[in-house]
Amino acid sequence: MDAVAERQTGLDELPFYRPQGNEVSLFEYAWNHRLPMLIKGPTGCGKTRYIQYMAARLGRPLYTVCLLYTSPSP
Repeated sequence: MDAVAERQTGLDELPFYRPQGNEVSLFEYAWNHRLPMLIKGPTGCGKTRYIQYMAARLGRPLYTVCLLYTSPSP
């Protein structure tokens, strides 16, 4: 797709994400059918970037919550 077509469709505004398989279509299917999804992976593998991309692609806001983990007292 050329740059003019991207601007017309708004795809140039999406965060960069390169799909590795069919995760985009699976996410869209789950979204359209109101199914929950669990995104799991090691630190730094791209989970947040994927969700940023999908939120932008679906035109939805993304709220990020940072939780601090503290171990329980012995």
